[in-house]
Amino acid sequence: MFDILVYLYETYYRPDACPEPAALAKKLSAVGFDDVEISEALVWLNDLTAMAGVEQSSAFASKGTRFYVRQELDVLGASAVGFIQFLESAGLLSPLQREIVIERALALDEAPVSLGKLKIIVLMLLWSQGKEPDALMFDDLFGAEEDQAPRLLH
Repeated sequence: MFDILVYLYETYYRPDACPEPAALAKKLSAVGFDDVEISEALVWLNDLTAMAGVEQSSAFASKGTRFYVRQELDVLGASAVGFIQFLESAGLLSPLQREIVIERALALDEAPVSLGKLKIIVLMLLWSQGKEPDALMFDDLFGAEEDQAPRLLH
C-alpha cells in the first residue's frame, strides 16, 4: 500500500490532479500494482482526505500535552511518537494534523508502525491538504534513515 501512496505523491503533484478512484485504480493496475493493495490504498487515502478536510476548530488549538494510551503506544512505537512530538514542537504539524496522523497510523494493520511509514503518512496528509512540506520538514521526512540514532526531545 505504501508503494502506491508514494507513487501517487510522485506522480500527481496535487491531490486534485488525481483521476477519479475508478480511473485511478485502472491506472495503478496498469502500472503493475496488485488489486488488493490498490483497494486498500484507495480506502486509506479516501479516509485520510475526509479527515484532512475537517476545519481546524478551537478544540484542536490547544497547546497542552498529548498523552498516548497504551494501544496507541503499542501501535506507534517510541520512535514514531518521538517523531510526531518533534514535528509538533517544531510547529510543522498542528494538533489536528497530529491527531489525523495518529488515526491513520492506527488504521494500519501492523504494530509498531515503522518510522518510514509514519513519514509517508505525514507526507500524504500534507499532500491531501494541498500543502507542501517546508525545507526542514522535507529533510526530516526524507533525510534521516531509520537506522540512525533517535532524535532527542530537549
